[in-house]
Amino acid sequence: MNQLWWVFQIMDWLLFAAVAFTSLYLLLFSAASLFGRPAPVARAKRMNRFIVLIPAYKQDKAIMQSVSSVLSQTYPQRMFDVVVISDHEQEMTNMRLAQHPITLLTPNFEKSSKAKSLQFAVLNLPQYKIYDVVLVLDAGNIIEPEFLEQMNDAFEAAGTKVVQAHRMSKNRDTSAARLDAIFEEINNSIFRRGHIVLGLSAAINGSGMCYDFEWFKRHIMKVHTAGEDKELEAMLMREHVFVDYFDYIHVYDEKTRKTNDFNRQRTRWASTQLHSLVNNIRFLPTAILNRRYDQIDKIVQWLLVPRTIMMGIIVVMSVVLPFIYFSMAIKWWATGAMVMFAFSLATPDYLVDKNWDKDFLYAPLVIFGGLLSIGLVGKSEAGSRLKGIADHLPKMPVPKTFAKKKKIT
Repeated sequence: MNQLWWVFQIMDWLLFAAVAFTSLYLLLFSAASLFGRPAPVARAKRMNRFIVLIPAYKQDKAIMQSVSSVLSQTYPQRMFDVVVISDHEQEMTNMRLAQHPITLLTPNFEKSSKAKSLQFAVLNLPQYKIYDVVLVLDAGNIIEPEFLEQMNDAFEAAGTKVVQAHRMSKNRDTSAARLDAIFEEINNSIFRRGHIVLGLSAAINGSGMCYDFEWFKRHIMKVHTAGEDKELEAMLMREHVFVDYFDYIHVYDEKTRKTNDFNRQRTRWASTQLHSLVNNIRFLPTAILNRRYDQIDKIVQWLLVPRTIMMGIIVVMSVVLPFIYFSMAIKWWATGAMVMFAFSLATPDYLVDKNWDKDFLYAPLVIFGGLLSIGLVGKSEAGSRLKGIADHLPKMPVPKTFAKKKKIT
């Protein structure tokens, strides 16, 4: 009996150590995000030529609005081209897209992914076209008319190969969508603005990113998984490329309206995080020895307990432990308070509206739904990916140190 008690205590402290470290990390960058919000940068001396890539997979309802927003830019029409990669879109959608001054690519992948669509687009760009910057958008993204002008200025001011815009929610019509919007802004505060304030690279967001065209053209072909943004992020860190973030350049993203979709999304992200950690943990010793702080920070991010899982653990331990040994629960209560304080610091005021209380009460259901979704690994697509990653672990190698314009022809 004593041995079981010691095993229980050790497991409790190990679990607490992982959750406490994650909580401290979130609090540090949440606090940092409150400082240093720079004004828009000066106008750029030259105009970059942009190629806008929009992968669309069964996004018939969203793609037209997204394309219209890009074609409505105030940026000179001769200085940007738009490519839509229409994968498994309806024929009527493709006919409507073809009426716009864009390049329409219609691959038919047996197993679709965003990475494959981006690779297909790069391989099918005309060789005589010269581009400076590639902008990657999702099919549900909407950008403001000044977006490309702002990004052109930001790209020159940053002096780096990658710039991330501020992705925001364009819909908050259900509790799930509002929670998604809140979590999105928490990510922006902690993993982007907070990092930039402390001199570290921002995390890229999957859309609303601008890359140096030549860098992107070379590296996108090396991507092999559905988590293409994390693979590109890892390459950037290994090559010591700083990722800058501009809070005032907005990309509006359509948020999921259903709880099941919300949970499925979180499950997929958890599996992608695990995959990224498995593939990059071997670089940690070298990064530490060479003081590559951005790379160290990125690997540490992948080591953090996913927040949905973390909140579930805190709630369970805080409720159960008082009935086992009261004093063991105190540290979990303190950690829960610290996490909620970090999240409150990272949540912008505009999201604290009349629905805040209702959404706050709804959050535990979402959290436990997400945990259940992650637990049933054999009954969901994301769960199958997690299982595949787990099966792959033993095979890992030994660590080594809108508006009209001319179509593209």
